[in-house]
Amino acid sequence: MQRGEWVPPDVDISVPSISRTYDYLLGGAHNFAADRAVGERIEAAMPGLRAAARVNRAFLARVVRHLVARGVRQFLDIGSGIPTVGNVHEVAQARAPECRVLYVDRDPVAVAHSELILVGNDRVDVVPADLRDPAGILADRRVRRLLDLDEPVGLLMLLVLHWVPDEDDPAGLVARYRDALAPGSWFAMTHVTADEQGEELSEATDVIRRSRSRDQVTLRSRAEIADLFAGFDLVEPGLVGCAGWRPGGPADMADESDMNVLVYAGVGRKA
Repeated sequence: MQRGEWVPPDVDISVPSISRTYDYLLGGAHNFAADRAVGERIEAAMPGLRAAARVNRAFLARVVRHLVARGVRQFLDIGSGIPTVGNVHEVAQARAPECRVLYVDRDPVAVAHSELILVGNDRVDVVPADLRDPAGILADRRVRRLLDLDEPVGLLMLLVLHWVPDEDDPAGLVARYRDALAPGSWFAMTHVTADEQGEELSEATDVIRRSRSRDQVTLRSRAEIADLFAGFDLVEPGLVGCAGWRPGGPADMADESDMNVLVYAGVGRKA
């Protein structure tokens, strides 16, 4: 893919972006040579990673449908990435057209493409911001226009918190969002883990460390990830391998069984 007119002029497309690399692994078209090179090296180190990306995407659709069925009509998707097939607003509005969705991402390419596809949909918007700024995000005029924080919100952080190092206090960040949400709100998260993984994952993370990307992964155990749900009551089946969260059929599973447990997934409700 060549630089399109929609790509912000200050974006250096020779520097890989994890958001765009994920888009490549999902089969998207909004990535560049540097992103594809990183994606290919990661997958060479850990074959089947594309399947894990698809499993996470399938979880997104399941959890959005789950929340809509329980009356949620507004969503805050932080670290939303580059839009591809089956975005939150598409899944939610297919079930309840009145649903409102606010996307947040710090990648300017993700934001620019989101703005393009959201033209004409006044129930969806995007904020260019880093998840480490809860106060700024929650005070943003676009958030205030779309979301009523006095009513339940579906907060989504999928494949994003493992990019937040321990020194940035991910648990504290989640708590700040949680405290701003009304009782009855929901929190859905997926997070890469080193549990039950071998040398392949270490090699894949080394690829990321050696790349020029500013995003670096922090792998956490099941117990550490569970701690991020403090203040939320996990719903059944609890914190499980991503494909194990209420799968709807074979399409929700990877053929490679180890790819089904590379990522933990959970959904909690604020009492």
